[in-house]
Amino acid sequence: MIIDHWPLQGLRVTSPRLELRLPTEDELAEVAHVAGRGVHLPQDRPFLTPWGELAPAERARHVVQSHWSRLGRWTARDWALNLVAFHGGHPVGIQDMRAKEFGVRREIVSGSWLGLEHQGKGLGTEMRAAMLHLAFAELGTQSATSLSFTDNHSSLAVSRKLGYRSDGIDRDVLDGQVVVSERLRLSPQAWAEHAARTPVTVTGLNDDCRALFGLTD
Repeated sequence: MIIDHWPLQGLRVTSPRLELRLPTEDELAEVAHVAGRGVHLPQDRPFLTPWGELAPAERARHVVQSHWSRLGRWTARDWALNLVAFHGGHPVGIQDMRAKEFGVRREIVSGSWLGLEHQGKGLGTEMRAAMLHLAFAELGTQSATSLSFTDNHSSLAVSRKLGYRSDGIDRDVLDGQVVVSERLRLSPQAWAEHAARTPVTVTGLNDDCRALFGLTD
């Protein structure tokens, strides 16, 4: 069984309305279809890598290739976990978290997207809260960061609702123009003030999984 070689396949993060986990290949195809139907309005540009503006088939393929690529490059010192969010048994988007030298630094950065038809229902906040529970309560994270363009008000609102605080800005280039992102940071203490609002259960996080995250104790 694949779980014998890749124990993360058994990891489950469950909140009141969502289950976050790695998908099967057929479920990966489903979440790619969700992306193909749209992840933001045409006038919006929420991503530094503008994959949401691709044609539907290319957008769906990007989701599949990104998932495979991150799994294929995974090491305990440099990893990126794409958790598909399931609502009512069907995928609605992806919540990721990424880290380098996590075993030493204990710091993660996260990103996410939801299909357009699933936005505006509080699912984005819930999936981030579920991921943060995994990070802080289960993996011993000491700092979580998030980056959003300064005009991405919905993403910034989710961060602030969960206790993130401003931590400066990043300046990047998109289509030959400078774009500014607000960097936000969440501490364990700030997270503790918000954690109880969203009950979360984690299963399948065994010693073999923890080793893949760079944790050996």
